[in-house]
Amino acid sequence: MFKKTSTTSGYRDPEVLVGLDLGTSKVTVVVAERDGPTGEAQIIGMGQAPSHGIRKGLIVNLDQSVRSLRQAIVDAENMVGLDLSDATVSFSGGDVKSVRTKGMISLGRAPRTVMQFDIERVIEAAQANVAVPNNQMILHTIPVEYSLDGNSGIDDPLGMTGMRLDIDLESVIVPTATVQNVYNCVEKAGLAVNGFVIKPLASALGVLTPEESMAGAAVVDIGGGTCGVAVFSGDRPKHLAVVSVGGDHITNDVASVLKMPLNKAEEIKKEVDLMPCDEDLDGASPDFEYMGRNYSYSMRELTDIVQCRVEELFSTLVGNEIAMSGVTMLPAGLVITGGGAKSAGIDQYLSGVMNIPVRVSLPLDSNRMPPGRNGPEFTCAAGIIRYALEQERDPFRYLEQSLDQLKNSGIVSGGKAQRSGDQSEERDREPLFGGKNITQYLKDLLKELF
Repeated sequence: MFKKTSTTSGYRDPEVLVGLDLGTSKVTVVVAERDGPTGEAQIIGMGQAPSHGIRKGLIVNLDQSVRSLRQAIVDAENMVGLDLSDATVSFSGGDVKSVRTKGMISLGRAPRTVMQFDIERVIEAAQANVAVPNNQMILHTIPVEYSLDGNSGIDDPLGMTGMRLDIDLESVIVPTATVQNVYNCVEKAGLAVNGFVIKPLASALGVLTPEESMAGAAVVDIGGGTCGVAVFSGDRPKHLAVVSVGGDHITNDVASVLKMPLNKAEEIKKEVDLMPCDEDLDGASPDFEYMGRNYSYSMRELTDIVQCRVEELFSTLVGNEIAMSGVTMLPAGLVITGGGAKSAGIDQYLSGVMNIPVRVSLPLDSNRMPPGRNGPEFTCAAGIIRYALEQERDPFRYLEQSLDQLKNSGIVSGGKAQRSGDQSEERDREPLFGGKNITQYLKDLLKELF
């Protein structure tokens, strides 16, 4: 899945894994290295650049986003001393749907062993029940749970014996145009795309411990323009969603109510403690001068503004997504990450709002990440590496269409551009899905994997 890049020393040829996180506030490139296909990956560098041309997780200016991505790539290459060629890409966007369907197949009149072909058949049966609009596509197909002869809770039925196989399948549906724009942006920036992963899934893999994933937990990645929501239980994602509200909305609220410029509103927003002492709120009102004008505000008023938006985000929007997952118990509670999780007191405040345990989390691999680039805002980037490794270990865990299938279908096209080029040639597109339905593509994918 990943190409190998030689080191300049020539002593070894390590396998380099590259992840790319396209965010509203920043673009991050993470580079990991391992000595063999079964070795543990070690993050060796991270590059970043301010994000331009991306709003609410969506690319709104291709040229600006390409320039931001190139800056992040160069930053990463300078840190690790390698030329990067390809990456697994994480992105979000507001219109992300998580659809649950069921499928069932008969294994015969007498009990027999479940084979790989049977797993392919039952996934195909469940996938056939997914209604996908013409302008959207399935990004991830995730087996949530198998049942064999009515016995549920089976993680992997391969090699087990039974007469009937059932599956509970999660399909993540995204707009086709969003995938096309992300693909074009990365290719124009000079990187080949290995695959895609939706940001909520990558963030959850970046912070959840095996115990939390098994017991049941909800992960909320508070980004600049969006919040990713992932609900895990039984070590499987039960629901993935993107909420089109993030830290930028809090900044806009502060700027609008206190009537100040956005850049100053962003600065003072970071001073807020969501669980303040009364003496901190009743003190003198801070003031500052900006472009010849004096501004003053009350800390109590500022805190109220931030608290109101955070409470609305979690009690209503995030709460609705958790309810849609069907998971009624979250013993591991709520795990908050992302840049917005750095607000002081947010864990205590949300614990009272949501009435469940809440913790703010760094990436699981933070101790192996570069200093200064290992905070909550880099969780998604670190999670991309974990996603790629899990895909290699268990191809049935997170199924996705291969890049060859996407190219054949006309969803993406062409090869990567030169790093220095700003123009890409127009290419003829084949009919959408190449005249086949999504079920046939899934079948082709499974045949390709096995």
